[in-house]
Amino acid sequence: MAKTRVVGLDIGTTNVRAAEVEFGSKGPAGTERPKVVKFAEAPLPDGSIRDGEVVEPAIVSTAIRQLWKQGGFSTKEVVIGVGNQRVMVRDVELPAMPLPQLRASLPYQVSDLLPVAVEDAHLDFVPTGASHGRSGEQVTGLLVAATKDTVMANVDAVENAGLQVTMVDLTALALTRSLVRGQYLEKTVAIVDIGARIATVVIVETGVPKFVRVLPTGGHDMTEAVGRALNVPNETAEGIKKNIGIGLPVANELIPAAQAVAEVGHVLVEAVRSTLAFFTMNASGGSLDALILSGRGSSLTGFGQYLATAARVGVVLAAPTSTMETAPGLLTGSKLEDAQRVMGVSLGLAFGVAS
Repeated sequence: MAKTRVVGLDIGTTNVRAAEVEFGSKGPAGTERPKVVKFAEAPLPDGSIRDGEVVEPAIVSTAIRQLWKQGGFSTKEVVIGVGNQRVMVRDVELPAMPLPQLRASLPYQVSDLLPVAVEDAHLDFVPTGASHGRSGEQVTGLLVAATKDTVMANVDAVENAGLQVTMVDLTALALTRSLVRGQYLEKTVAIVDIGARIATVVIVETGVPKFVRVLPTGGHDMTEAVGRALNVPNETAEGIKKNIGIGLPVANELIPAAQAVAEVGHVLVEAVRSTLAFFTMNASGGSLDALILSGRGSSLTGFGQYLATAARVGVVLAAPTSTMETAPGLLTGSKLEDAQRVMGVSLGLAFGVAS
């Protein structure tokens, strides 16, 4: 039986990551347990990515080349993701028509909803349901609008590293594909992915993404707050942040750092809680069954419990490979546990294009 291998490339604020996934001949939908055959990540220098956008393309390209050398991936064709505050995701209702025709009509139907001129945006539509209105059959879904310069900055950095971009996808949708599997497919779950500078919230009902929000706070904001409180460089502050966690007792000399983490953490948790409350108040399905926490920022000791208490929902840590196979020796022990938090986007990007 023929196999299909796809590589998803995640360009984060502090790291680039890639995962190579092997599917059966029927693609993700027909492969019960896909196989993760390669995974690697490489660091990015501070400032090379700003607000989720590539601002130092030569540096990012160098990091991607290093990633490919380190990871030993079998192809240079990749799926990449975009997801920052310049990527708008909005719930819309449009006249029902075949999906290719609907997508072609987007510039004429949604121009008044966009924060930029329609000619400056890449548009996509993800159907999530259907309804019948006064004007006939309607399709509900998520309108995705990304500024062209944001997309092209990522594409150029990847292509300058010698790779070929086969598809650009929304990182929020990638998280849905890799994390909402197995026992979560029939539930209403929220994914909260804590990155360095942003947090992405995706709410999924029975496997269908219904709601996406990007929040402007991440783990690195806590690190910088510690640095300011103690007057230490970010490298030192990062270690201190990990040691003190959030909501835990600390030594007297670390109280200013703990307060700094708590202040930023409160802003982030309250934004997540408000986002979840907004959805549940306006959704017909009612309450959430679970919250899946991912991203490097989710590893902060005490954060998951803090979020669970504030949002009043059970929190579980992301474990995407629990529903997949992994190549022998690829990731084991503590390395696997650490990687589980950050693999979601790159794995999900691979799921989006394989067929």
